[in-house]
Amino acid sequence: QDGPQRKKRKSEVGEVDKQLDILAIGTAVGSILLYSTVKGELQSKLDGGHDSRVNCVRWHQDNCCLYSCSDDKHIVEWNTQTCKVKCKWKGDNSSVTCLCISPDGKMLLSAGRTIKLWDLETKEVYRHFTGHATSVSSLTFTTVKPTNESKPFDGITGLYFLSGAIHDRLLSVWYIRSDRKEKNAVMSFTVTDEPTFVDLTVSEVKEEPVKLAVVCRDGQLHLFEHILNGYCKKPLTSNCTIQIATPGNDGDSTPKPVPILAAAFCTDKQSLLLVYGNTLQPIIEKVSLNTSESHICLVRDIQKVLSLKTDAALTKVKTPVVNSDTKVLVPGIPGHSTAVKTPASGKEKKKNKRKPGETEESIEERLGALDIDVSKVKTPGGLPQTDSFAVLLVQGLESNDAEILNKVLNTRKENIVKNTVARMPIHAVIPLLHELTKRLQGNPYSASVMVRWLKSVFTLHASYLSTLPDLIPQLGMLYQLMESRVKTLQKLSRLHGRLFILVTQVAASQTVQDVPEVNQTAKLVYEDDSSSSSEGSDDEMIADKDSDENWDEDEEKEEQSDEQDMNVEKEINGDSDLEPENESEEE
Repeated sequence: QDGPQRKKRKSEVGEVDKQLDILAIGTAVGSILLYSTVKGELQSKLDGGHDSRVNCVRWHQDNCCLYSCSDDKHIVEWNTQTCKVKCKWKGDNSSVTCLCISPDGKMLLSAGRTIKLWDLETKEVYRHFTGHATSVSSLTFTTVKPTNESKPFDGITGLYFLSGAIHDRLLSVWYIRSDRKEKNAVMSFTVTDEPTFVDLTVSEVKEEPVKLAVVCRDGQLHLFEHILNGYCKKPLTSNCTIQIATPGNDGDSTPKPVPILAAAFCTDKQSLLLVYGNTLQPIIEKVSLNTSESHICLVRDIQKVLSLKTDAALTKVKTPVVNSDTKVLVPGIPGHSTAVKTPASGKEKKKNKRKPGETEESIEERLGALDIDVSKVKTPGGLPQTDSFAVLLVQGLESNDAEILNKVLNTRKENIVKNTVARMPIHAVIPLLHELTKRLQGNPYSASVMVRWLKSVFTLHASYLSTLPDLIPQLGMLYQLMESRVKTLQKLSRLHGRLFILVTQVAASQTVQDVPEVNQTAKLVYEDDSSSSSEGSDDEMIADKDSDENWDEDEEKEEQSDEQDMNVEKEINGDSDLEPENESEEE
């Protein structure tokens, strides 16, 4: 027998010697290979039975007959001489993982999760058993005769069988009854880990106990010895546990465990064959049983036994020769890539080193040496493009660099903000919102700039944000901040109106006070050159001209003075004798 990983089993009982060396191997593609161990070659191939992976193959007592089960839910009966399907039927609603043939060859156990007992003649279910919660990995009959010998034996009733499943630390024992009432296990064996290999000695007599060897995934071997005589409620623990470890003498003083891969009972039922060590080169050793001790640790130095040789000429991988001061970056980190430098590149390395008197090359000279058009590299106005803004923003968020974030987030141009938010990766949206929330709580000037970024994020990435299940706790701080700002908006508006009125009145009063006084003195005085005005100029300057009455009085006085003057002149000149007619003419 071989391990269950390969799902193959060698024939144990046979009538024809030619068939004793045939090994049946199920494949992942659904075909079955018949391999001759004597000839060391493939004898035949069975195709057309399964559409999916073959999980288990079992030989019938008749060597020409073979049974297999698969993930395609079917069980197939093969004729190995003709290499054709003899019969095929559906074994379960899910994949069938394990098979076992009854001692008389008339019944077949199959298991996926539930266990079924089939009548091979009619291909009908004879009994149902509850099975395990996971896929069954092993099925074995533990008895060949019933314990109750008073009733006639029909070949199956009264027998016990054992089952184990993946990820299940309990091995269950089932009893086949004459009625269909009881479907649960009658007893169970508990182990430390998932069983990977199970072997047992079949009980042929009523008083003979069943010996069970279970190899677990943790590398331990558990031995059980129990007489099957009915129902047992409590799970049975192992009588003996066997482990293998290294001596720990050389170099390392700590003993290391050696995993046991498989175990099988010898024909005398008193000794075991242990398979342990490396799966590539396992060690097989025969050990005599001593179940008086509950725990046995075998010390084996497998380092001396194992000698795995690798031919250096077969490998095509060449290890590069590198200097001790060369730093090789690990591939896979974004933006990091390097070529392994050989010692020949040491000369070039020396040439690139600057001498104390030399000046460092400029970026343009370096780009010119790389045959890159410098004019294309430079951007108009010296401003970075939107792509570089998005890259800078992601780098700043990942490294939490305040300088980079200030450079990007203080941008006031709407189109740059929108394009940057649109081109940034999805995973950076939530960190950007956290950063914007932090900045909104600070200076009001920066808050007015951050609102533009918030608007772009919510408009461009709304579909992504709506798919996040924890969006509300992620943006809780931002919600509270916005609500507090909105609540104070009305009060701030009223205060703004009052302050505006006060400021305008103060400004108006200041403008009135700042106006200079008007000069009342005349810049130009115009005088008329008439005789009358010159004669009475002194009187006119002295006279008060504010009221009309004074003006009339002055006129009357002037007329009287004029008449007096004229009379005086007449008297002097003798003109007073003139006739009134002449006076009128003169006038």
